[in-house]
Amino acid sequence: MKSIAVFCGSSMGALPSYREGAVELGKELARQGITLVYGGASVGIMGTVADAVLEAGGKAIGVLPKMLEDREIAHRGLTELIVVNSMHERKTKMSDLADGFIALPGGPGTMEEFFEVFTWGQLGLHRKPCGILNIDRYFDLLLAFFGHMNEQQFLQDKYASMVLSDSSPTGLLDKFRAYEPPSVKTYIEEGQT
Repeated sequence: MKSIAVFCGSSMGALPSYREGAVELGKELARQGITLVYGGASVGIMGTVADAVLEAGGKAIGVLPKMLEDREIAHRGLTELIVVNSMHERKTKMSDLADGFIALPGGPGTMEEFFEVFTWGQLGLHRKPCGILNIDRYFDLLLAFFGHMNEQQFLQDKYASMVLSDSSPTGLLDKFRAYEPPSVKTYIEEGQT
């Protein structure tokens, strides 16, 4: 695993533990020689994780749409900043650069990014791990909802197991290394043909 895309908030959130968890992840990525790929901003949890990687001697690649660069939130101290034309182009580029995906606390944008790469994995468009760093139980309700989708037969067992989660960066990265992607999504079950 050479690089991981991290999806996270552009604000700090309500609890200091969210920032602390982002710093811990950034340091661990640098320690393990894993390049951070993220949204390229200098603000919020996004800027925090990038700063932590860089301060620990690691590499951080930001992918930022031009419209956000123009709002002066671009992180100017990154290993590399890639400016793209749209949010769609940003997600595609981040996916191309990453060997796996981690969600940190964030809002609707973070959820949208995570769900998109998770869905791409279900469809077989990539075979990369998708994980949630569950800092201070932030994602407990989301993890429970994945369970609910599975119970209600909208998420097959093999895809429910794609949601890797841990409360520590080291534990999550260990799960990434052990990850075995499921077979490609099917839409009918045996006996329905």
